[in-house]
Amino acid sequence: MSLKNNLKNQVESVKRGRFVRIAERRVNKILDSLDNLGKCSNRRNYEYSEEEVRKIFREIERKVKEIRLQFQGGVRNKGKFKL
Repeated sequence: MSLKNNLKNQVESVKRGRFVRIAERRVNKILDSLDNLGKCSNRRNYEYSEEEVRKIFREIERKVKEIRLQFQGGVRNKGKFKL
């Protein structure tokens, strides 16, 4: 194996390791946030309409689709959610 190929493989390995480390941390943070959102479903503590629930999940699904497109080379939209 040439020195050039060896260096290229090392760089790719570092990038791969960084991706795995950061992606795992960020996905776990998202999952924790979704668990926290689920706590809002307790009707003893919160009052909400079915339309508000639909809006919440429509926005979450829209964002997931947007991020999936980013991984496929698409563009990013930085809008904020409001009920």
